[in-house]
Amino acid sequence: MKFNSVFKAILAAGTALTLAACGNSASAGTAAGSSAPAQKIVIGISPDYPPFDDLTADGQVTGYDYEMGEWLFKWMNENGYHYDHEWRQMSFDTIISAIQADQVDLGISGFSYDSERKVLFSLPYHESADVALVKKENSAINTLDDLKGKNIGAQLGTTCESCANDIEGAKVQAIEDMGICVESLKGGALDAVIMERPVAENYAATGEYKILDGTLLDEQNFVIAKEGNTELMDAVNKAIEAFQKSDDAKTIAEKYKLG
Repeated sequence: MKFNSVFKAILAAGTALTLAACGNSASAGTAAGSSAPAQKIVIGISPDYPPFDDLTADGQVTGYDYEMGEWLFKWMNENGYHYDHEWRQMSFDTIISAIQADQVDLGISGFSYDSERKVLFSLPYHESADVALVKKENSAINTLDDLKGKNIGAQLGTTCESCANDIEGAKVQAIEDMGICVESLKGGALDAVIMERPVAENYAATGEYKILDGTLLDEQNFVIAKEGNTELMDAVNKAIEAFQKSDDAKTIAEKYKLG
């Protein structure tokens, strides 16, 4: 999904959702029992990409990425680390620049790998693919080849935007919020929107849209951190490995209908 392009200025004030991490072990990487204060970790998330990242009716962050992230920090604080973490809502295309500017420590928001992204990548935590979503009633677009020359939408700063730009003759609109992309599709301003398959399936379940057969890009999702922040990423990778071996990984994936 999400790809590094030219970034806008970081949001002046991201909404912060603070959740204390569990556990009583020592500072990151040290033995339990130390009196050192917890290391504060700020996590950037763009909650406009269900089922990965979303908001509840009362404005609370939810989704697969959020629940996995909570699991990761619980595990770390039960296994020799001492982190106090906070989720910060941000526009997706600002998260990488915020990490590079030391304004957030991690990005957990469906990031996929690209060599142009100057960040540190975790182990992959989910496999996915970019697909095209169109209105179900649109009989003129039935295959990926039918997208040539059409008005194509994608979320700004994502690999989906890159895929859209690769479609021959496509007139691409890169939009900050995925919800607005889909509203533009619904209203007829766009002929198709490129997004990750689980996200497309979420919209297709409404009965208003269909997913074209085939994929534009097979990819994986990663947690990201600033280049050089290997201590934190080593802890995250250990937690990801533990998560993938746990029963909770399947339970959370099934909850959000992720294969």
